[in-house]
Amino acid sequence: MSTLVSAPSSSDLKQLAFDVVAKAKKAGASDAEAVVYEGEEFGALVRLGQVEQLKESGSRAVGLRVFFGQRTASTSSSDFSSESIERLVSGAVALAKVTSEDPFAGLPEAEAFGQVEKDQHLYFEDVNEMPPAERIEIARRSEAAAMAYDTRITNSGGGDFDTSTSHKIMVNSRGFVGEYRKSYCGFSASPIAQGETGGMQRNYWYSNSRTTRLLESPEEIGHEAARRTLKRLGARQVKTQAAPVVFSPEIARSIMGNIFEAANGDAIYRHASFFADKLGEQVAGENITVVDDGTMVFYPNNGDGVGGFGTSPFDGEGLPTRRKVIVERGILKNYVMNTYTARKLGMVSTGNASRGLAGNPGIGAGNFYLEAGTLTPEEIIGDVKQGLYVTETMGFGVNLVTGDYSQGASGMWIENGEIAFPVEEITIAGNLKDMYKNVVAIGNDLVFRGASAAPTIRVEGMMIAGS
Repeated sequence: MSTLVSAPSSSDLKQLAFDVVAKAKKAGASDAEAVVYEGEEFGALVRLGQVEQLKESGSRAVGLRVFFGQRTASTSSSDFSSESIERLVSGAVALAKVTSEDPFAGLPEAEAFGQVEKDQHLYFEDVNEMPPAERIEIARRSEAAAMAYDTRITNSGGGDFDTSTSHKIMVNSRGFVGEYRKSYCGFSASPIAQGETGGMQRNYWYSNSRTTRLLESPEEIGHEAARRTLKRLGARQVKTQAAPVVFSPEIARSIMGNIFEAANGDAIYRHASFFADKLGEQVAGENITVVDDGTMVFYPNNGDGVGGFGTSPFDGEGLPTRRKVIVERGILKNYVMNTYTARKLGMVSTGNASRGLAGNPGIGAGNFYLEAGTLTPEEIIGDVKQGLYVTETMGFGVNLVTGDYSQGASGMWIENGEIAFPVEEITIAGNLKDMYKNVVAIGNDLVFRGASAAPTIRVEGMMIAGS
């Protein structure tokens, strides 16, 4: 006769975290930190109107980090049985005893712990309440809208719909106890178009949110995906030249994201960043202000609050998240650090610890963005006599030590302030140290579709390698 085992409740999971820490301390650890995680995911892919993939999964796991003075080790397990928890603790303890000492290892000081107390609106139950059939239908509608938009749309990469919810609990031996839930939902369409000469192009567009109430219309998303795809038909190369480059928000976000990586405390300590020893110096134009804020809550249409995709009450070590300006009017104001890298640099953590279940904390962003300017994208493009509007980049051509930047790109060619024709199979190159100082225009179109965002930007004097 089988016995039905119910899922552990929130209080059970929290008690598990307390028990794991207590067992580690009893085994001789000077400090211990436990993270318990549980999550659910749903994904549906519809292609040409038919369900091609359907997945639904749940997961739960516990991670433990122990310290014996300045020796540390971590373990994790997805098995919550008593025997497995005993192995989890004994394994971490045994590993820590044989590792070498690290003078910078250790939990943060007790007074540093804390969390944002106000409701950050990170979790919405409607993500789970939407029936699977309705989720699949949204994916199907977005794809159908794209397919019906134009006869040149001849195929599809599909329409998808994804949801996820998660619950994280952290407990440590220095008195910190914290937990939060997050929800996510989103869908997209990826049409394929064929031109008159037989050439094919594909693109996509999407909508996402923490709540189903704020998802955009499937038809609007399908139409936008189709428009973006059709614009690429007939793409060709341009001659090699130096010219202004306008970056769409999706690509500007990546360009500005390199500022976070360059300000990463670990890279700074290792002198593996062109921002090393630049604190307080001019590293970008005076029009550049870059912010990392793990506390952001948005109020769309003056309605209820919705937490940002990078918002959380505490970081991966139990320190409260906060807003910090990394670059202010071109001046490098802050590095981003966890406790370990801060100790190496003789500074204090910025609340940017990023923690998985196993391993030491890394460094991660909250909501990271370039502050918006006042120009519309049309005004930025309209001021370019001859140049490139980049909508996609390919490859990994960024060297954070030297700042050298080189990426494959595609987009639109600009002539006399207007979009002239699509371009592809070109390379754009420059150096980030120069690019950040040569941003001559910043758009007013800052929209968060993820944890990082940037408006349209225009950079002068980049090299475009083509035919």
